[in-house]
Amino acid sequence: MTGHSPYHDELSLVDTAEALGKKAVQLGLIHSFVVRHFADSSQFYIPDEHREPLTPEQAYMQFKTLVERSDK
Repeated sequence: MTGHSPYHDELSLVDTAEALGKKAVQLGLIHSFVVRHFADSSQFYIPDEHREPLTPEQAYMQFKTLVERSDK
């Protein structure tokens, strides 16, 4: 690991989390996810897994963990 974050601000964090979510869907790790964009924030929903929306940080960490585990 290089120690550099793949995101630099809130918008790039959301973009990075969305990209990881799309990869998780392609790998069959989750069925789908939804992102709701608001003027000052975004919320991630993973149907059938969470009742509460995830923050971009929570979504990034969850998707990252799923994708990394599938690579092993």
